[in-house]
Amino acid sequence: MQFADIIGQQKIKNHLINTVKDNRISHAQLFLGNEGNGTLPLALAYAKYIMCLNRGETKACGECSSCRKVDKLQHPDLHFVFPVVKPTGKDKVVSDTFISEWRQFLINNPYGSYNDWLTAIDAGNSQGIIRVDEGREIIRKLNMKSFESEYKVMIIWFPEKMNAETANKLLKLIEEPPSKTLFFLVSENSEYIISTILSRTQLVKVPRISEDELFIGLQKIHNLDENKARQISRLAEGNYNQAKEFIASSVDSLQNFENFTQMMRLSYTGKFIELIKWVDEISRLGREKQKAFLTYSLRMVRENLIINQKLGENSRLTDDEGSFASKFSNFIHPANAPILSMEIDRAYMHISRNANAKVVFLDLCIKLNVALKKQEEK
Repeated sequence: MQFADIIGQQKIKNHLINTVKDNRISHAQLFLGNEGNGTLPLALAYAKYIMCLNRGETKACGECSSCRKVDKLQHPDLHFVFPVVKPTGKDKVVSDTFISEWRQFLINNPYGSYNDWLTAIDAGNSQGIIRVDEGREIIRKLNMKSFESEYKVMIIWFPEKMNAETANKLLKLIEEPPSKTLFFLVSENSEYIISTILSRTQLVKVPRISEDELFIGLQKIHNLDENKARQISRLAEGNYNQAKEFIASSVDSLQNFENFTQMMRLSYTGKFIELIKWVDEISRLGREKQKAFLTYSLRMVRENLIINQKLGENSRLTDDEGSFASKFSNFIHPANAPILSMEIDRAYMHISRNANAKVVFLDLCIKLNVALKKQEEK
């Protein structure tokens, strides 16, 4: 991961590069930003630049032994901590238990989300946690001397998932760090990180990607035509993960539209025999297509609310979508739109975690039936 591989965020990149060139690297930094902004890719590119044996003015060389090992996530002085689940029959579990899965996940999808990671390790309904055994492992690793690099770098992804005992062990290390040791905490929500850790880290706030930067990135990475890249960059609102979902949904946009209209019509009318048949059909789709459909459904709820409230022009809908919305938007209003969005988002989460698709979609439709019948509040 090079800085050039990261979409936008040029101001942050320049800041990180300058800390290395000016020899003022803070030993504990918090990369804070929403999903899809590029916090973890920035931390990775920063670590690679620091550890490079022949770095240039604005990038790591990419060719030295250090760069090659960082690219494979196998550098002996680059350590990772991340939320994990406890496999059946194991008493002790730490990040290294899942290090092979982590390397594959990160190489394939450096912008991957917390839910993407849980799906990758087949977590089911379990929540990923950074447990107390991890605290002992952090101390063990960082008390060793560097093997090859001037610095030891520890990237802690989702420090908000640490239990209290682990967080306190990390605090002691940050207060009295071993020589030439760097901590890069990568977080989406600093409210769940203990205040004493926050006060001892230098904040690197990563904003959402600008629409223009995302537009350029989508053209470069996904080879989209100008119109499609512009539309998706506008809809994604600075979230590259969301942009990828829109790209996936646009591939099957006609099917998504047909499924959305059926889901809403059948949910509203409560024709449950037909609804069960529809649930059976959509349950045969792969999980990625199901996720893409739910992402599409969230967008359609939002667009129909905009039309209902006359908040803007209907420029983001196709002719077929606009024709449907001209009637359907009457049933989407401020009293039920948040409920609809919440239930669709919850279904997305369950599908991401490999829940039974038939159960998820039937439950969703029952809840949509209630929400769609909800009267607009006067």
